[in-house]
Amino acid sequence: VELREFLPEDETLLVRYLADPQTVQYLSNRIPQPYTAEDAHWWVTSGSREQIARAVVVDNQLVGAVGVIRGQLEEWYSAEIGYWIGREHWGHGYASQALQMMTDYLFEQTDLVRLAATVFAPNAASVKVLEKCGYEFEARLRKSIFKNGEFYDSLIYTRLR
Repeated sequence: VELREFLPEDETLLVRYLADPQTVQYLSNRIPQPYTAEDAHWWVTSGSREQIARAVVVDNQLVGAVGVIRGQLEEWYSAEIGYWIGREHWGHGYASQALQMMTDYLFEQTDLVRLAATVFAPNAASVKVLEKCGYEFEARLRKSIFKNGEFYDSLIYTRLR
């Protein structure tokens, strides 16, 4: 697994992966649905440059993404971290590898002190990824997420420098 900047040649796979309802089922609505070629082009040329976002690549092919959004003002030393892997690449450990690589990078190369991930409660695979990478359960926010007509509890997992 490698992490790199997004490239124009990633756009087709971004659309394919993020148009899959199973891939985006537990992702933030920040990712537009339906996901279009225009969305992918914006992400590659602008959106991914506004934060620390990396393409997750295996054998020179995009398989997913990992990124962080830094907090503002008094939360400057905290960030929200997130990741996704295209469904056809699930079960190979790519999310765990990418999350660990990004976590290490952030704690070695930035002044961030706290990383937090929000997980939809039914997403057991993501919980497993976070725990494998040393993130600890911090809170359950009951019915804090509403997506596709359903309420979900969110689970907050954190890792400190």
